[in-house]
Amino acid sequence: MENKIMKIHKINNFIYKIINKDLKNKKYKKIHTRFPPEPNGFLHIGHAKSIYLNFEISKIYNGKCNLRFDDTNPNTASKIYVKSIKKDIKWMGYIWNKKSFYVSQYFNKLYKYAQKLIKNNLAYVDKLSKKEIKEYRGTLKKKGQNSPYRNQTIEKNMKLFKDMKNGKFQDGDLCLRAKINMNSANIVMRDPVLYRIKKKLHYRTKNKWCIYPTYDFSHCISDSIEKITHSLCSLEFLDNNQLYQWILRNLNIKKHAKQYEFSRLNLEYTILSKRKLKVLIEKKIVSGWNDPRMPTISGLRIRGYTPKSIKNFCKKIGVSKKNHLIEFSLLEYCIRNHLNNIACRFMAIINPLKIVIINLPRKYKEKIIVNNHPLYPDMGTHKIYFNKIIYIDKNDFQEVANKKYRRLTINQEVRLRYSYVIKVKKIKKNSLGYIKKIYCTYDKNTLNKNPVDRKIKGVIHWISKKNSIPAKFRIFQHIFSIKNPDSVKNYLKYINHESIKIQNGFVEKSLIKNVKKKFFQFEREGYFIIDKKETIKNKKITFNKTISLKGKKY
Repeated sequence: MENKIMKIHKINNFIYKIINKDLKNKKYKKIHTRFPPEPNGFLHIGHAKSIYLNFEISKIYNGKCNLRFDDTNPNTASKIYVKSIKKDIKWMGYIWNKKSFYVSQYFNKLYKYAQKLIKNNLAYVDKLSKKEIKEYRGTLKKKGQNSPYRNQTIEKNMKLFKDMKNGKFQDGDLCLRAKINMNSANIVMRDPVLYRIKKKLHYRTKNKWCIYPTYDFSHCISDSIEKITHSLCSLEFLDNNQLYQWILRNLNIKKHAKQYEFSRLNLEYTILSKRKLKVLIEKKIVSGWNDPRMPTISGLRIRGYTPKSIKNFCKKIGVSKKNHLIEFSLLEYCIRNHLNNIACRFMAIINPLKIVIINLPRKYKEKIIVNNHPLYPDMGTHKIYFNKIIYIDKNDFQEVANKKYRRLTINQEVRLRYSYVIKVKKIKKNSLGYIKKIYCTYDKNTLNKNPVDRKIKGVIHWISKKNSIPAKFRIFQHIFSIKNPDSVKNYLKYINHESIKIQNGFVEKSLIKNVKKKFFQFEREGYFIIDKKETIKNKKITFNKTISLKGKKY
């Protein structure tokens, strides 16, 4: 254990320093963390930071990490979300301690704890409406005022709370509030709600309960029940820390975790509010939680992101107590850096332009062996074929170009990747004046070498028509057109309506034999992954573009 601690000292963030100190002072024998998602949506990249922190801590210190579902709201909790959350955590490579836990399994205990607060005159049943409670609570500049029901007798509060449980009231009629201090500088401590009525079928407990604890009340007690040592949460719960300790102290729970807050993840061009993400789905701006444009873990997975890249991103952003906007390019750098080492190299033509090699016989077919990766021979090879009709990208030809243009023009030759130098002889256009195809010649003495008598400026990718299969390419951009959509009131005003572009082209036929390799770099185009669901739907092999080839270095 001592060696582990010494290694951790090198990690420069305050949470590891706290844990090291606790272990050194023998405050705990084992470190026990938890990841407590609310099953009301899919996990996003912000959750990935918390997953990484909690599970890595348990791994490094040879401790435990619980997965606990905060299913205290029957209106939003769902088995679908539970299943997706488990899938995402496993995909990231983490295994939680024993079985998964649910706050709903503690409902009986939580109810008894609430009764204990009432008996100790530290909680009361309030008849004020939600709006009235907000008005009575006051503001940062205005002190709160006591509810007219605050001084009810313990006996009356006990009876009303029991009647709440037995379904004698409707949603919003009553709630249970802690009796703390309506003049507290911390608004959270101004008699917060502990229980509310929700007559909705719960996905686990069915209709057994019609009252449900709030997060603030259930979270700290659940931590205690599970013997969590370090309760880690984002800075938005900083003010709630005081309430966390108040509840445990007044319930006389001796051994309990201490809450530590870290900065939440804010990412450029992205919103990480599940409520706002749901709006994107409801308005059909995206196809669902796992749309590749979404910042959800499942969306990133379908787009081609890897667990390693997401973990590396979490590692690079670190842990601090200061909120700031993270550059999206850092996330892109992490996936690009990983895919560069594992993706097989193939050629794909996304904007096809037909080239006819006029000095080749119609049935000519030349086989060329190409490495799947230039740096790793053990990744194998595949075959490409050079023959009379090939495709190049439309952007790789211009009739008239400036001196900086390094591709094919009427007066400029170009090299085909792994192959020969070609030269334009004739252009054929349609009735509207658009180029239909180009007739070229090839220099048979230039296979993988430059001619001795002239300089060739550029190299372009290509595909033989006979060695290609049709493919669909989905190219993505940011959903939002501004860096910080969370900073504006009407974030929907800044939707990028061109965040997805679908193009039809071709890929090498030999790629089909390498489908199990999963990740591909299409030369000069970027990194792509096959979208299995879209492939079945379109009856055509469909690729999602993960990331471009070039980006910011970190």
